[in-house]
Amino acid sequence: MDGTPEELTTLVGREVYSNNGVFVGEVEDIRLDLDRQTVTGLALGRLNNELFGTRIESGKGVLLPYRWVRAVGDVILVNDVIERLKHSEEEEETVVA
Repeated sequence: MDGTPEELTTLVGREVYSNNGVFVGEVEDIRLDLDRQTVTGLALGRLNNELFGTRIESGKGVLLPYRWVRAVGDVILVNDVIERLKHSEEEEETVVA
């Protein structure tokens, strides 16, 4: 990016990936703190079923804290903490089995 400010609405529709390249979802809306004039979260839809399939009801979305965002460009990169959801679920299945 060349440093010129962009409108927040340009974030809507962008795909979100973990910094390891795993597709997370697509931005449907933005959560703002109007008092501080900052973005506090991204509302994601079209979620990756492998990450959220058993945790999120079909057709629902998630609110991703903006502090997890690492970079914004043609796509949005977030910390790999989102991938830990899948790994923790796999560990739970192993313990239960």
